[in-house]
Amino acid sequence: GYLLTNTAQAFADVRTYWSPDAVKRVTGYTLEGVAQNGLIHLINSGSAALDATGQQSRDQKPVIKPFWEITNEEADQCLKATSWRPASLGYFRGGGYSSNFKSKGGMPLTMCRLNLIRGLGPVLQIAEGFSAELPDHVHSILDNRTDPTWPTTWFAPRVNGEGAFKDVYSVMANWGANHGAFSYGHIGAELITLASMLRIPVSMHNVPDDKIFRPAMWNAFGTKDLESADYRACGALGPIYK
Repeated sequence: GYLLTNTAQAFADVRTYWSPDAVKRVTGYTLEGVAQNGLIHLINSGSAALDATGQQSRDQKPVIKPFWEITNEEADQCLKATSWRPASLGYFRGGGYSSNFKSKGGMPLTMCRLNLIRGLGPVLQIAEGFSAELPDHVHSILDNRTDPTWPTTWFAPRVNGEGAFKDVYSVMANWGANHGAFSYGHIGAELITLASMLRIPVSMHNVPDDKIFRPAMWNAFGTKDLESADYRACGALGPIYK
């Protein structure tokens, strides 16, 4: 992600799925906008890149910039938006501090994960979506269900009613494990092209077909079920690096 965007990547636990019904039951709040189909709570145990606060801006919208574009004022705002909480001793027996912030909503994000599968090798997963912003009292109630000392990004993946992206729950249920990293921007198409160059199959993504580019020889492995064709092509060609 960093090499494709020149921006900081944020690592997080893919921690909790919150359905619209569950949020309504627990907080009385009705999810709306990009969050209307539910949310995934991205929250890491202790640290995350402070760029993910969303305190940098372009055209009055929250962004994550390449480091050379970040102004001193924006760096200060990222720090001001971050609290340093005493670490939870249940996780960190040695104590210390945990960075704590809540990402601004409205940022286009791409979450990815590389799974290492015995007998198969690396397999990539991709989910494009947006950060969402909840009212403070709603965030506080939900945040306390996990750990209020950790940094939070409320992630609304783009769903399409099919397969692993049938709904928000399905995205989390099909994720390889409870970790991932996200980049600013929708870069799923670039990740898919890079994966094909490295002969790494992609097991799930929500990138529109018209944005995907793979080498033309992938067509020889099938043109209907492109996910299966990707596995066959990568298997036949073998990894670039071992």
